[in-house]
Amino acid sequence: MASLADRVRGHGRIAAGLLLNLLVSICIVFLNKWIYVHHGFPNMSLTLVHFVVTWLGLYVCHKLDVFAPKSLPPSRLVLLALSFCGFVVFTNLSLQNNTIGTYQLAKAMTTPAIIVIQTLCYGKTFSTRVQLTLIPITLGVILNSYYDVKFNFLGMVFAALGVVVTSLYQVWVGAKQHELQVNSMQLLYYQAPMSSAMLLVAVPFFEPVFGEGGIFGPWSVSALLMVLLSGVIAFMVNLSIYWIIGNTSPVTYNMFGHFKFCLTLFGGYVLFKDPLSASQGLGMLCTLFGILAYTHFKLSEQQGTKSKLIQRP
Repeated sequence: MASLADRVRGHGRIAAGLLLNLLVSICIVFLNKWIYVHHGFPNMSLTLVHFVVTWLGLYVCHKLDVFAPKSLPPSRLVLLALSFCGFVVFTNLSLQNNTIGTYQLAKAMTTPAIIVIQTLCYGKTFSTRVQLTLIPITLGVILNSYYDVKFNFLGMVFAALGVVVTSLYQVWVGAKQHELQVNSMQLLYYQAPMSSAMLLVAVPFFEPVFGEGGIFGPWSVSALLMVLLSGVIAFMVNLSIYWIIGNTSPVTYNMFGHFKFCLTLFGGYVLFKDPLSASQGLGMLCTLFGILAYTHFKLSEQQGTKSKLIQRP
């Protein structure tokens, strides 16, 4: 009976973790969009707040023995920290200048971009069926962008830059974790303050610091509370992703990610009245089909590899 009770408690914790990740992942997109639309808070300054709050949150986690930091040479993390800045800034600029549907679908192009980078730069090979899933993903993004009623050229430039930098960052994160023998929280613990320092230097060159529209400008209490809440939620997103992967499996996290993808798209059209044409709807379905197929093939290949390793004498 004790073991049954333990299992029930374990399933309860996993369900709570998934629910938390669902809420904060969707909330961060809508909250940031709300801050841009209704308060006009500067993008890089908001990113800086996210980085600082994330580092403070990780510092608290360290003090509570959630994880143990590992000493890392800063020189080997500079490029990674710089790409971390770029991917968050360009992703937020994409969200600021595009509809939520276009923003979400552009993010789906990260998968094809990572495959191209790993193939060309790291000599990694992918099966034909995995490569074929890139066709519906790419076609869906093109369809949505072409028929987007609120098409914004600048927004698409930011979305494209976001995809490239995000893909590089994700590839480098995997490489650095393997190279330095650290987990994601240990790596982020060093990345966040370095990225914060970089943005602190860069912000005055691109955005006002004091006065109207500056990070230290005359913001309303509601705007400041929204920005602080956005920082806390950004930290919770990072922490919940790490916890879910550590306590469930890649299948659970990926399938849950597709559910969030659909909810976020739906929420964008409900909350912000983003227009949706039939061609855009077809583009979304096309992209979602490609993502599901990619995940299915990759996970089945990983499972096949594991089975072969187990069966070896």
